[in-house]
Amino acid sequence: MELAGKAVVVTGGTRGVGAGIARAFLAAGADVVVCARRPPDEPVERGGRQAEFRPLDLREGAAVRDFFAGVAADHGRLDVLVNNAGGTPYRLLDEGEAERHARVVELNLVAPLTASLAARPFLRAARGSVVMIGSVSGGRPSPGTAAYGAAKAGLEGLARSMAVEWAPEVRVNTLVLGMVRTELSALHYGDPEGLARVGATVPLGRLAEPEEVGAAAVFLASPGAAYISGACLLVHGGGERPAFLDAATVNRSDQRA
Repeated sequence: MELAGKAVVVTGGTRGVGAGIARAFLAAGADVVVCARRPPDEPVERGGRQAEFRPLDLREGAAVRDFFAGVAADHGRLDVLVNNAGGTPYRLLDEGEAERHARVVELNLVAPLTASLAARPFLRAARGSVVMIGSVSGGRPSPGTAAYGAAKAGLEGLARSMAVEWAPEVRVNTLVLGMVRTELSALHYGDPEGLARVGATVPLGRLAEPEEVGAAAVFLASPGAAYISGACLLVHGGGERPAFLDAATVNRSDQRA
């Protein structure tokens, strides 16, 4: 319970990865506020403690500023902001106009900047931290989700600059996520067979669980990470096996077995 008494905001914390992050902070003793445009289907809770839900559209700057001022006033402080809200549909670049792709960038890059700026005065007073939720899509080609990958690449760059500008009062780090098993996994990976086949491509042999992402976020927000800022922590199960290893006709693991 090393974060007991700390106030934490998790954007998009009502389901999936965000809910897993919120539950991890609840387990660490923090008071957690989750925000999204719609309330969760069921309360986000852990160990008899429940996250507070407040509605928010992160695209509305004035509403975002009022939201963080309200959270800080009601809790007396704000210690951690987890910029988790984001996502994208599958859409090849030439299947949509630039304006449609720009909305993906707005959600995954501009919205975290908006939230961080609104939260900064309160985080500074508490000497708190920001945790950005990035993606491996920001460091490799992302066909079908190119705007999302570009936004996540930008998010890492934003976090590194923010860590320098806001030091020493506010630490800023990024979790770079691989594939995570959530209630929406079928939309990206298909049926249970598809999920199993995708999981088998990961060196650790499976997709991450949302609570495992949450554990990493709690670490970055904790006193144990007091000297970590401007960092990117990879949470991807070992990454992706290079395709050429299976395409080559020599040095293949199946030939040595």
